[in-house]
Amino acid sequence: MIALNQTGYLPAAEKKAVLTKGKSFWVLDADNRAVLEKEASWFGFDEASGDEVAIADFSEIRSPGRYRLRDENGEESCTFEISERIYRALQKDLQKAFYYQRCGCALAEQYAGVYTHPACHTEKALLWEDNGVAKEVSGGWHDAGDYGRYISPAAVAVAHLLYAFKLFPESFGESVNIPESGNGVPDILNECRYELEWMLKMQREDGGVYHKLTSAMHADFVMPQEDTSPFYIFPVSSMATADYAACMALAAGVYRAYDEAFADRLLRAAVSAWGWLEAHPEYVGFHNPSNCNTGEYDDDCDRDERLWAAAELYLETGEETYQKALEALGREPLGKTDFGWTDVSGLASMAVLAADYLQTAKKAIPEKLLKDFREAVLAEAGRLVKQSESCGYLVAMAPGDYVWGSNMVVLNRGMLLALAALLTGGEEKALYERVALRQLHYLLGTNAAGYSYVTGYGENACRHPHNRPTECDGIELPMPGWVSGGPFRTPCDETAVRSIPQGTPPMKCYLDHAMCYSLNEITIYWNSPAVFLTAYFNRS
Repeated sequence: MIALNQTGYLPAAEKKAVLTKGKSFWVLDADNRAVLEKEASWFGFDEASGDEVAIADFSEIRSPGRYRLRDENGEESCTFEISERIYRALQKDLQKAFYYQRCGCALAEQYAGVYTHPACHTEKALLWEDNGVAKEVSGGWHDAGDYGRYISPAAVAVAHLLYAFKLFPESFGESVNIPESGNGVPDILNECRYELEWMLKMQREDGGVYHKLTSAMHADFVMPQEDTSPFYIFPVSSMATADYAACMALAAGVYRAYDEAFADRLLRAAVSAWGWLEAHPEYVGFHNPSNCNTGEYDDDCDRDERLWAAAELYLETGEETYQKALEALGREPLGKTDFGWTDVSGLASMAVLAADYLQTAKKAIPEKLLKDFREAVLAEAGRLVKQSESCGYLVAMAPGDYVWGSNMVVLNRGMLLALAALLTGGEEKALYERVALRQLHYLLGTNAAGYSYVTGYGENACRHPHNRPTECDGIELPMPGWVSGGPFRTPCDETAVRSIPQGTPPMKCYLDHAMCYSLNEITIYWNSPAVFLTAYFNRS
């Protein structure tokens, strides 16, 4: 096998493929002419894949065009492209995927093409604790391959997208053709607002935020408008409330330049949520009731969520209350480098370091805080560089890192490396950029499974994600731009357990099958870091 980025490469970027047979290789152009003949560098045994591999470096090929590799055994790679704009369409489709997840409105042909459906889930929802109370909470994005909506994943996904816009606004100038396009607001903010408007409905009068909005059981494989099960609003949790406070404060700062009234509303919601947190300093957890099987999104700690909330509120308001909370939480043993929904400590780092980089904080950031967050990010970036170099497929993942949604881990690490690049210069910056881009190369085909994990991108892109509309709409190809969850070293859905032999190396524990929810589901917070990473490389 010859594994490489099936979409392609930027002209001046590192270009490496992985060979599992032989060492000699040729780069062929669109006219089948060999434009490079070279020997690959022997790497040896790669633990995560179980492969003996060599690495083919063809970085000297910079001319725009379409190419493929051939090895000494006659095996050929997928065709790929070299172009300055190679990730432009990809970023737009990764972003457009959020529109396809909209709930509570019809997806019209003008914007959705063939992927249309009527409005769904427009009925009022019932409080789980008191079914006699119904509330209007329509809107937002379906979280994943099911039809539930969850506050913590929503907050994290919106944050990824808003930070991508804040840091790389030049990457978001093109329309993605959604109903709000052309209203004078960048489409990334139009899309995030659709989610934020729903999130605002999920706050209780006392400031607490409901954990999730779902049916009691996952829907059958039906189109969204055919899912008529009652929806329930599940109890408040401190995790959801803190994530909400952070996201709303961040959003207030971003939207103020476009709609001051909306920004004020967001900030009031954030302050109210923080008030609830102060009144409830203890952890208020959430676990599914015995008669509910939808996504739980549980956590055993809310300190990282409170850290992120304190950071965003301090940066947006400059108030001493939030500074003291940020400094106190910053002294706790929190990692400060993760961007997932379970551990959001890295988003506190992103908040502080981005505000310093952009000079947007309302009040000076204490030097001790800046130093601590910067050192944490750069130390983790250094570790990821070493991890990338120790992997035969150049991804910054150890065998144990292939968890459920491993592509989220890959992309979040790409985000962190991009942030490290923003904080540095010269050779150090170039190194972090190079390793960040390797994470995207892995996602798009430089992996032991031989797949591009983004629908519609690559000759061997995944085509059967665990996503109810995709599976039920009668259309052969899925919507382009969805990121699959990817390999999971201990798959747990029935189809995967039956089909993947025990002992399969972690990087190869993958099936492109719609029933493989533990390997091939899609979610909003797997797409959002992909938008961030592609926006970084599209910024010039």
